[in-house]
Amino acid sequence: MGVDFEQDLSIQLHDVARLTRTLADRCARAQGMTRAQWVVLLKLSRTPGLAQREIADALDVEPISLARLIDKLQAAGLVERRADLADRRIWRLHLTPAAAPVVEDILVQRNHLVALVTNGMSPELHETMLEGLRLMKHNLAGLLCAPGPFEEEQKCLNTR
Repeated sequence: MGVDFEQDLSIQLHDVARLTRTLADRCARAQGMTRAQWVVLLKLSRTPGLAQREIADALDVEPISLARLIDKLQAAGLVERRADLADRRIWRLHLTPAAAPVVEDILVQRNHLVALVTNGMSPELHETMLEGLRLMKHNLAGLLCAPGPFEEEQKCLNTR
């Protein structure tokens, strides 16, 4: 029995996410940036003063990869590292004033991309999809945060 890819929710979610990332990559490249740089700038615009480790964890990247990305943003004059007053080993990241127009442009591009992705979608469908995705996110976060050894998590996910 084969899988009907058009009716498989996980495949459709994956495809939409992949295509959206591909379009965002193209938009970022057109501005001489990467999507990862966009994400870092947006994250810092919402939460200034994050540590590099906090951003790496949120983006699910290795700290060394993020350090190189931050180096480039710092060289471009968009981000600055400031020493943490409580722990000299930690660098806190802040946007520079030069980053403000860049962040504004990223938000414009993001809104345009969202409009393209949701074109033809009624407000009711949009809200229903958001509700469903929030529920799915909640369910997955609950599985990932559940106590117990890895084997127990695997049993939970194994339907055989």
